[in-house]
Amino acid sequence: MSNSQKFKPTYILIALNVAIYIYTSLAGGNFLSTDYNVLLLYGQVNELVLSGSFYQLFTSMFIHADLMHIVGNMLFLFIFGLRGEEMFSLPEYLSIYFLGGLTGNLLSLFLLPSATVSVGASGAIFAMFGAAIIYARRSFRQSIIGALVYAFFLLLLSSGLGVNNFAHIGGLVTGLVIGYVLATRRKPEVRYTVSYSYSTFP
Repeated sequence: MSNSQKFKPTYILIALNVAIYIYTSLAGGNFLSTDYNVLLLYGQVNELVLSGSFYQLFTSMFIHADLMHIVGNMLFLFIFGLRGEEMFSLPEYLSIYFLGGLTGNLLSLFLLPSATVSVGASGAIFAMFGAAIIYARRSFRQSIIGALVYAFFLLLLSSGLGVNNFAHIGGLVTGLVIGYVLATRRKPEVRYTVSYSYSTFP
Protein backbone atom coordinates (compact mmCIF):
# COMPACT_ATOMS: atom_id res chain seq x y z
CA MET A 1 0.00 0.00 0.00
CA SER A 2 1.40 3.43 -0.96
CA ASN A 3 1.80 6.11 1.66
CA SER A 4 -0.82 8.20 -0.15
CA GLN A 5 -3.39 5.49 0.58
CA LYS A 6 -2.39 5.46 4.23
CA PHE A 7 -2.50 9.25 4.46
CA LYS A 8 -5.73 9.63 2.43
CA PRO A 9 -4.94 13.08 0.95
CA THR A 10 -8.21 13.06 -1.01
CA TYR A 11 -10.34 13.08 2.14
CA ILE A 12 -8.14 15.77 3.70
CA LEU A 13 -8.37 18.00 0.61
CA ILE A 14 -12.14 17.56 0.45
CA ALA A 15 -12.50 18.38 4.15
CA LEU A 16 -10.28 21.43 3.76
CA ASN A 17 -12.22 22.73 0.75
CA VAL A 18 -15.56 22.19 2.47
CA ALA A 19 -14.39 23.83 5.70
CA ILE A 20 -13.12 26.87 3.81
CA TYR A 21 -16.36 27.12 1.85
CA ILE A 22 -18.43 27.00 5.05
CA TYR A 23 -16.25 29.68 6.63
CA THR A 24 -16.24 32.03 3.61
CA SER A 25 -19.95 31.62 2.84
CA LEU A 26 -21.02 32.18 6.43
CA ALA A 27 -18.64 35.12 6.71
CA GLY A 28 -20.46 36.67 3.76
CA GLY A 29 -23.88 35.86 5.25
CA ASN A 30 -25.04 33.48 2.51
CA PHE A 31 -24.43 29.72 2.59
CA LEU A 32 -25.55 29.27 -1.03
CA SER A 33 -22.85 31.50 -2.48
CA THR A 34 -19.59 33.22 -1.59
CA ASP A 35 -19.59 36.96 -1.01
CA TYR A 36 -17.98 38.93 -3.85
CA ASN A 37 -15.59 40.68 -1.46
CA VAL A 38 -14.30 37.28 -0.35
CA LEU A 39 -13.78 36.32 -3.99
CA LEU A 40 -11.78 39.50 -4.53
CA LEU A 41 -9.64 38.81 -1.48
CA TYR A 42 -8.91 35.10 -1.82
CA GLY A 43 -9.85 34.29 -5.42
CA GLN A 44 -7.57 34.96 -8.35
CA VAL A 45 -8.10 38.51 -9.59
CA ASN A 46 -5.67 38.81 -12.46
CA GLU A 47 -4.97 42.52 -12.09
CA LEU A 48 -4.31 42.07 -8.35
CA VAL A 49 -1.98 39.14 -8.95
CA LEU A 50 -0.04 41.18 -11.50
CA SER A 51 0.16 43.97 -8.92
CA GLY A 52 1.80 41.66 -6.36
CA SER A 53 -0.94 39.55 -4.76
CA PHE A 54 0.75 36.31 -5.82
CA TYR A 55 -0.79 34.39 -2.92
CA GLN A 56 -4.08 34.36 -4.85
CA LEU A 57 -2.61 31.85 -7.30
CA PHE A 58 -2.69 29.38 -4.41
CA THR A 59 -5.64 30.48 -2.26
CA SER A 60 -8.00 30.56 -5.25
CA MET A 61 -7.72 26.75 -5.47
CA PHE A 62 -9.68 26.50 -2.21
CA ILE A 63 -12.36 29.12 -2.94
CA HIS A 64 -15.64 28.23 -4.66
CA ALA A 65 -18.27 30.56 -6.06
CA ASP A 66 -21.38 28.80 -4.77
CA LEU A 67 -22.75 25.57 -3.31
CA MET A 68 -23.19 23.79 -6.65
CA HIS A 69 -19.65 24.73 -7.63
CA ILE A 70 -18.06 23.07 -4.61
CA VAL A 71 -20.39 20.04 -4.69
CA GLY A 72 -19.47 19.32 -8.31
CA ASN A 73 -15.76 19.81 -7.75
CA MET A 74 -15.65 17.68 -4.60
CA LEU A 75 -17.51 14.87 -6.32
CA PHE A 76 -14.92 14.69 -9.08
CA LEU A 77 -12.08 15.09 -6.58
CA PHE A 78 -13.47 12.12 -4.67
CA ILE A 79 -13.60 9.97 -7.83
CA PHE A 80 -10.27 10.88 -9.39
CA GLY A 81 -8.45 11.54 -6.13
CA LEU A 82 -9.05 8.05 -4.75
CA ARG A 83 -7.96 6.63 -8.08
CA GLY A 84 -4.78 8.68 -7.90
CA GLU A 85 -4.05 7.40 -4.40
CA GLU A 86 -3.83 3.87 -5.81
CA MET A 87 -1.22 4.91 -8.35
CA PHE A 88 0.95 7.61 -6.85
CA SER A 89 3.00 8.16 -3.72
CA LEU A 90 2.04 11.02 -1.44
CA PRO A 91 4.69 13.44 -2.84
CA GLU A 92 3.64 12.52 -6.40
CA TYR A 93 -0.05 12.96 -5.58
CA LEU A 94 0.43 16.38 -4.00
CA SER A 95 2.76 17.49 -6.81
CA ILE A 96 0.19 16.57 -9.45
CA TYR A 97 -2.61 18.32 -7.57
CA PHE A 98 -0.89 21.59 -6.76
CA LEU A 99 1.27 21.89 -9.89
CA GLY A 100 -1.83 21.25 -11.99
CA GLY A 101 -3.81 23.88 -10.12
CA LEU A 102 -0.96 26.38 -10.31
CA THR A 103 -0.40 25.80 -14.03
CA GLY A 104 -4.09 26.31 -14.73
CA ASN A 105 -4.07 29.53 -12.74
CA LEU A 106 -0.96 30.83 -14.51
CA LEU A 107 -2.49 30.06 -17.89
CA SER A 108 -5.61 31.97 -16.82
CA LEU A 109 -3.47 34.83 -15.60
CA PHE A 110 -1.76 35.36 -18.93
CA LEU A 111 -4.59 34.50 -21.33
CA LEU A 112 -7.67 36.01 -19.69
CA PRO A 113 -8.51 39.72 -19.24
CA SER A 114 -6.97 41.49 -16.25
CA ALA A 115 -10.38 42.02 -14.60
CA THR A 116 -11.11 38.26 -14.57
CA VAL A 117 -11.86 36.64 -11.21
CA SER A 118 -11.15 32.89 -11.08
CA VAL A 119 -11.89 30.45 -8.25
CA GLY A 120 -12.11 26.70 -7.77
CA ALA A 121 -10.14 23.48 -7.57
CA SER A 122 -11.03 22.27 -11.06
CA GLY A 123 -7.54 22.84 -12.51
CA ALA A 124 -6.01 20.65 -9.82
CA ILE A 125 -8.75 18.03 -10.22
CA PHE A 126 -8.25 17.91 -14.00
CA ALA A 127 -4.55 17.35 -13.35
CA MET A 128 -5.33 14.35 -11.15
CA PHE A 129 -7.73 13.00 -13.76
CA GLY A 130 -5.20 13.38 -16.57
CA ALA A 131 -2.37 11.81 -14.58
CA ALA A 132 -4.50 8.83 -13.54
CA ILE A 133 -5.85 7.90 -16.96
CA ILE A 134 -2.58 8.20 -18.83
CA TYR A 135 -0.63 6.47 -16.07
CA ALA A 136 -2.99 3.51 -16.21
CA ARG A 137 -2.66 3.18 -19.99
CA ARG A 138 1.10 3.65 -20.07
CA SER A 139 1.76 1.30 -17.15
CA PHE A 140 0.16 -1.56 -19.07
CA ARG A 141 2.07 -0.58 -22.21
CA GLN A 142 -1.17 0.29 -23.98
CA SER A 143 -1.71 3.08 -26.49
CA ILE A 144 -2.26 6.46 -24.86
CA ILE A 145 -4.55 7.60 -27.69
CA GLY A 146 -7.63 6.35 -25.85
CA ALA A 147 -6.64 8.28 -22.73
CA LEU A 148 -6.14 11.47 -24.74
CA VAL A 149 -9.50 11.10 -26.49
CA TYR A 150 -11.24 10.50 -23.16
CA ALA A 151 -9.53 13.54 -21.67
CA PHE A 152 -10.58 15.68 -24.64
CA PHE A 153 -14.24 14.70 -24.34
CA LEU A 154 -14.34 15.36 -20.59
CA LEU A 155 -12.75 18.73 -21.25
CA LEU A 156 -15.37 19.44 -23.90
CA LEU A 157 -18.25 18.40 -21.63
CA SER A 158 -16.99 20.61 -18.81
CA SER A 159 -16.78 23.75 -20.95
CA GLY A 160 -19.51 26.33 -20.90
CA LEU A 161 -20.50 29.87 -20.06
CA GLY A 162 -18.62 31.18 -17.03
CA VAL A 163 -16.25 28.20 -16.96
CA ASN A 164 -12.51 28.89 -16.85
CA ASN A 165 -11.46 26.60 -19.68
CA PHE A 166 -7.84 27.71 -19.45
CA ALA A 167 -7.62 26.45 -15.87
CA HIS A 168 -8.99 23.10 -17.01
CA ILE A 169 -6.61 22.88 -19.96
CA GLY A 170 -3.58 23.88 -17.91
CA GLY A 171 -4.37 21.38 -15.19
CA LEU A 172 -5.17 18.57 -17.63
CA VAL A 173 -2.00 19.00 -19.68
CA THR A 174 0.11 19.12 -16.52
CA GLY A 175 -1.47 15.93 -15.22
CA LEU A 176 -1.03 14.14 -18.54
CA VAL A 177 2.65 15.05 -18.70
CA ILE A 178 3.43 14.10 -15.09
CA GLY A 179 1.44 10.87 -15.30
CA TYR A 180 3.18 9.87 -18.52
CA VAL A 181 6.64 10.59 -17.11
CA LEU A 182 5.96 8.65 -13.91
CA ALA A 183 4.62 5.65 -15.79
CA THR A 184 7.57 5.68 -18.19
CA ARG A 185 10.21 5.87 -15.46
CA ARG A 186 8.63 3.38 -13.09
CA LYS A 187 9.63 -0.20 -13.75
CA PRO A 188 6.72 -2.61 -14.18
CA GLU A 189 6.17 -4.98 -11.33
CA VAL A 190 7.78 -8.37 -11.95
CA ARG A 191 5.88 -11.38 -10.76
CA TYR A 192 7.47 -14.80 -10.33
CA THR A 193 5.57 -18.05 -10.43
CA VAL A 194 6.83 -20.86 -8.24
CA SER A 195 5.93 -24.40 -9.24
CA TYR A 196 6.56 -27.60 -7.38
CA SER A 197 7.16 -31.03 -8.84
CA TYR A 198 6.81 -34.24 -6.93
CA SER A 199 8.47 -37.55 -7.69
CA THR A 200 7.41 -40.89 -6.37
CA PHE A 201 10.24 -43.27 -5.66
CA PRO A 202 9.57 -47.01 -5.75
